[in-house]
Amino acid sequence: MISHPAHFHMFRYTIDNLRRDGHEVVVVIRPKDVLESLCQNAGMTFYKVKDRPKRFGLLGLGFSLMGKTLETWKIARREHPDILVGSDGVLAYVGKLMRKPAFECSEDDAEAISLYAKMFFPFYTGVICPDCCSAWKWDKKKIGYKSYHELGYLHPNQFEPDKAKVEQYGIDTTKPYTLIRFAQLTAHHDVGIHGINTEIAQRILDMVSKEGPVYITSERPLEPQFEQYRIKINPLDMHHVMAFASLYIGDSQTMAAEAGVLGVPFVRFNDFVGRLSYLNELENIYQLGFGHKTNDAEGFIASIQRWLDTPDRKEVCAQRRQKMLSEKIDYAKFLTWFIENYPESRDIMKQNPDYQLNFK
Repeated sequence: MISHPAHFHMFRYTIDNLRRDGHEVVVVIRPKDVLESLCQNAGMTFYKVKDRPKRFGLLGLGFSLMGKTLETWKIARREHPDILVGSDGVLAYVGKLMRKPAFECSEDDAEAISLYAKMFFPFYTGVICPDCCSAWKWDKKKIGYKSYHELGYLHPNQFEPDKAKVEQYGIDTTKPYTLIRFAQLTAHHDVGIHGINTEIAQRILDMVSKEGPVYITSERPLEPQFEQYRIKINPLDMHHVMAFASLYIGDSQTMAAEAGVLGVPFVRFNDFVGRLSYLNELENIYQLGFGHKTNDAEGFIASIQRWLDTPDRKEVCAQRRQKMLSEKIDYAKFLTWFIENYPESRDIMKQNPDYQLNFK
């Protein structure tokens, strides 16, 4: 079950692998942003669970959850799956109802999504997450792997940047350009999380526009003065556009991580900074980017200037990316193996975690 556009990309190659190996894969989505369009553009067949409005506080949230669970359970009864894998908590309940193994594919430390974790993790068979992430109270359920979600679709085994797909948008890939992303920040885990405001956005533009063109993609409405920078990109082409950028700036942690694994220097600005272990690794261990909380606007601006003052930053980050790749595995290969060989794969990972190094 897929509930976020980034998770479409994460599962896409695993789904292809499983089908190539002769397995039947039933895809269920909960529409968010461009998720349905991504599936349609990729020619992927799927069931769609209604996206119910969450009104009337916790009571409304409860009714919404019950409705999604019931609808997903009906689909599962019709299709008779052997294993449930996804990124939506209702799978935990459906797995319990059907007495089938159910696995959450998570990249967030459980403490950072504490409400979600408390609601769903107790009912999952296991939590599949990067080995650097915390499963909190459910550490015994953790299946830790040496990779990131983003390496399920941006690993060199799956992805090669295509200049032609970038140039169709009128972008000159021979010259430096900056990609800026404004996220919506309305998900359940975004409560109390803030990002780039109008004043800071203007300061960013004043800085980076001196180096070259600036392109903004945004989930939220833009102020009139920023509309001239907006670019509409087919979601399936976004990673090609990102790969040739000389700098990524935004308040979306997922796109910051995508930039990092592509070797694109990034600076992110939101209140998740310091709370997500996989991004801490990309920033502090592999030095592919900088993260700043919203109470550190001056530090955020300074980090942007630091990258701007590094003319060979793409080459520097390319070398750092190679080091990262040498220490990580192909997540799509690993997840395919795990699903195909369950439950033996779970036992192997518990007894010999280094077995995963076969999935480079």
